[in-house]
Amino acid sequence: MLIGRKIKNLRLKSGLTQEELAERTDLTKGYISQIERDLSSPSIETFFDLLEVLGCDPKTFFDDQTLAQKVVYQQYDQNEFADEELGYQVHWLVPESNEKEMEPIRLKLEKKGAFKSFEPSPSETFAYVLSGAITVRLGKKLYHAKAGDAVYYHASEEHQLINEGNIPAELLLVATESYL
Repeated sequence: MLIGRKIKNLRLKSGLTQEELAERTDLTKGYISQIERDLSSPSIETFFDLLEVLGCDPKTFFDDQTLAQKVVYQQYDQNEFADEELGYQVHWLVPESNEKEMEPIRLKLEKKGAFKSFEPSPSETFAYVLSGAITVRLGKKLYHAKAGDAVYYHASEEHQLINEGNIPAELLLVATESYL
């Protein structure tokens, strides 16, 4: 039986990062990651320690074939951050999304604003421009998109989203592998 996904779901429901779970169980973050990906199986003692920290008893863990997952995230679940110096606002649409395979956000770029620059990574990025216009800097190349345009790229080079215009821009952005 593969238990990794269930352990991960319980951890996310508990609002814990892999690092926090590792600290509370005297394990390493890497080992927690291996367990969650079913690359390693914990001993019975370690398994019970994990369940105790995650607030689940073994009977419930094994009886419940599909642990309830949160499907709808309402506005009060979401978080925001603004960087006035660079001129952007990030609205995380799914809490703890940096622990998931995709990280969806709503991004607002003030006029002449820019999102922070990111180093190359194996992630993929999708954006849909809701209003205004943006410039995508991917390495040394610039790509322009306006309201209604979709953007998709592999983040294999240094990259940044910029609003070179005189009106604010807003976009829906979804990235993989903890890009943001």
